[in-house]
Amino acid sequence: MLLCLFGITFVASALLGGVYVLTYEAIETAQQNKVNAAIAAVVPAFDNTPSLEVIEQEVDGKKMKIYPALKNNEVVGYAIETKTTKGFGGEIVLMVGFNPDGDIHNIEVVNHSETPGLGDKMESKKSNFSLQFHGKNPEDFKLSVKKDGGDVDAITASTISSRAFCDAVTLAYKAYLTQKPESYE
Repeated sequence: MLLCLFGITFVASALLGGVYVLTYEAIETAQQNKVNAAIAAVVPAFDNTPSLEVIEQEVDGKKMKIYPALKNNEVVGYAIETKTTKGFGGEIVLMVGFNPDGDIHNIEVVNHSETPGLGDKMESKKSNFSLQFHGKNPEDFKLSVKKDGGDVDAITASTISSRAFCDAVTLAYKAYLTQKPESYE
C-alpha cells in the first residue's frame, strides 16, 4: 500500500512539474506583454523598448522597476511598476507613468485582488477613479484620500483600496525622484 501511494504521488508530481515546464515560457511571455502594454498606456509615445532598459531601484525597502521611455534619445516619461500590500484584498500592482517634469501622465492597474464591484473600481476600464491623478504633480497634490486630509476622492465604500492605491502612487513618485532625465541625453 505504501509503494502504491508513493507511486501515485510521484506520477502526480511529475505531471504537475511537466505542465509547469511546458507552460512557464508562455506565462512569462504573457506577463511581459501585459507589462509592455501597461508601459505604453501610461507614458507618452516612445521609440525605445523600456522593458529592456529597466532600472531596479530600492525605495523605502521595496524593489521598484523603472522603465525609461525615450523618443529620439530624450526622456519623454518614466513608467514605474509599484506595489503595495495595503489593499483590502492584498497586493496591488500599478504602473504609474510620469512626465519628465514629475506630472502623472497616467496610471494602470497591473494586478490586484480587490473586491469585485467595489475595490476593483480602481481599474480605468471600470471607473474614472484614476483620472483624478492625470496631470497632477505629487509635489503639490496630496496623495491621500480626502478623509485623511488629502486631495483624492476615494472610491465609494472602498476607502482601504483607495488608500492603498495612493500609497502605491506615492511610492512610485519617490522612485521617480531618484531618476535624472539628463542621464539619458
